[in-house]
Amino acid sequence: MTDRNQNPESCNGACETCGTDCPSRTGGAPDFRIEPHPRSSIRKMIGIVSGKGGVGKSFVTSALASEMQRRGYRTGVLDADITGPSMGKVFGVTEKAMGDGELMYPAFTKTGIQVVTSNMLLQSDDQPIVWRGPVVAGLIKQFYQEVFWDRVDYMFVDMPPGTGDVPLTAFQSFPLDGIIVVTSPQDLVSMVVEKAINMARMMNIRVLGLVENMSWVECSDCGRKMYVFGESHIEEVAAKFGTEVLARIPLDEKNARASDAGDIEDLEVEPLKKAADLIETL
Repeated sequence: MTDRNQNPESCNGACETCGTDCPSRTGGAPDFRIEPHPRSSIRKMIGIVSGKGGVGKSFVTSALASEMQRRGYRTGVLDADITGPSMGKVFGVTEKAMGDGELMYPAFTKTGIQVVTSNMLLQSDDQPIVWRGPVVAGLIKQFYQEVFWDRVDYMFVDMPPGTGDVPLTAFQSFPLDGIIVVTSPQDLVSMVVEKAINMARMMNIRVLGLVENMSWVECSDCGRKMYVFGESHIEEVAAKFGTEVLARIPLDEKNARASDAGDIEDLEVEPLKKAADLIETL
């Protein structure tokens, strides 16, 4: 088997049957982390993850980045969901990628958030990205290493959903200071959230806490909370893994309107302020 430091994609983790003297067998811990370009500066890096798609991971990413930018920090967003990019849409970014022959430049939102997303590389936003896993994983690394990130205080990474090859590459490659796991109330989602948490802990990545999206709908007439996706189990999951619930966000049409219009920066999501407070302490 090839040394995983030289070719980590070829390693299946079965050290007991492997004859290669790589660091995993000789007592050293393998380190696949990559460094940004010397011209870039990134102080803290937070991954926003989910066990499955469709739970609002990208909404939480963009809302948290907007909140930190409002607090006076220089914020960046790396859209690592290469085949399902949404950061261009929610931030109203329409320009295509530009560079200086050495590095690609991020787009800037109206409040100054630096954003890189795969739609910046496409002729049109509806063009599908039909690439195999290693190519997608390579682009994620390029977005970190070959983009000029200008004095970013907090970078948020909109991670691809699931626990497969591409999320694994991001977990291993990026020097994440922690992750926030996004979920919704369904039992099925709670199960896959546990998988995402377990994956992060296998990678020795700190789980900062959980955010439950679409927790309830509030009746506009009587104010009654309606739990359309069933009873929440978020507190049970948090207790099981010794982490905390950072936010429970109701299903609100204004959130969808702001995202669809590219006006996410105009939206203050009150429940996420606790998560932003925690990020400030990193």
